[in-house]
Amino acid sequence: MYYIFYAFFYLLSLLPWRVFYIISDFFAFILQYVVKYRVDVVAKNLAIAFPDKSVAERKKIANAFYQKFTDSFVETIKFISISTREYEKRFTSNVEVLNDLYDTGQSVQIMAGHFFNWEYANWGVAKYGKYPFLAVYMPLSNGFFDKMILQMRARFGSIMIPATQFKSQFHQYANKGPYVMALAADQNPSNPMKAFWVPFFGKNIPFVKGPEKGAILNNTAQVFVHFYSTKRGYYHMEYSLMTTSPQAFKEGELTAMYVKILEEKIKLEPANYLWSHRRFKYEYDASKHAALLVS
Repeated sequence: MYYIFYAFFYLLSLLPWRVFYIISDFFAFILQYVVKYRVDVVAKNLAIAFPDKSVAERKKIANAFYQKFTDSFVETIKFISISTREYEKRFTSNVEVLNDLYDTGQSVQIMAGHFFNWEYANWGVAKYGKYPFLAVYMPLSNGFFDKMILQMRARFGSIMIPATQFKSQFHQYANKGPYVMALAADQNPSNPMKAFWVPFFGKNIPFVKGPEKGAILNNTAQVFVHFYSTKRGYYHMEYSLMTTSPQAFKEGELTAMYVKILEEKIKLEPANYLWSHRRFKYEYDASKHAALLVS
């Protein structure tokens, strides 16, 4: 059954790029104006993040967001059959920042946000970086899609670790030598009482402690990555070294640094961020969270 499912999507992936983007435009319209997928969440997030922008300006950002959102899905389908040469034409990066660290023997923790398109970025780290690439992912509920996406992501050697099995699987790879691991560190924490509260677009927001704890425990260099489209279907990934000495930072400082850079990059490309997730869902309460606040 899986091979029939895969064959269908493989044949679909052979459609020309221009046809895929016509399809993307159609579904972006359907999502935003017919289904109204999280339009209230997107509008509220943008109002909080960009209070100085007019309603029309925020609407323009929302329109571009939905286009990028659906583009990421059709591009993922295209990745099932895309040639290596075609991918190389559509992706660039300053990977030398990462590879210079490899020569030092220090492992790296990549700190990313929910930018578009992370599938391009996943391949970029694995294909052009010297390190073995450990990618933490959340398994999909649909078994067919989960298997197909995993197969696609592993094309250039990415080692996929389910978030649900991270504690049991991580060390078997990390103990083999230097590695690079990518984390989307802007996930909402399951328990805000066990998170760092950091200023983000003028509001104190909880961020998970795990990435910072892991960096200090394993003494991994911290590298922020910002990826974005240079034109439709073409992407650039920018590596920025945060520190090679995570253990020199006080509790919460690495997370605060990450959040500051994340906000700066979002402001550069406002529509490039996943505004459909509820980044501002928790309210800061000084009586409960003051001890967790960092800046």
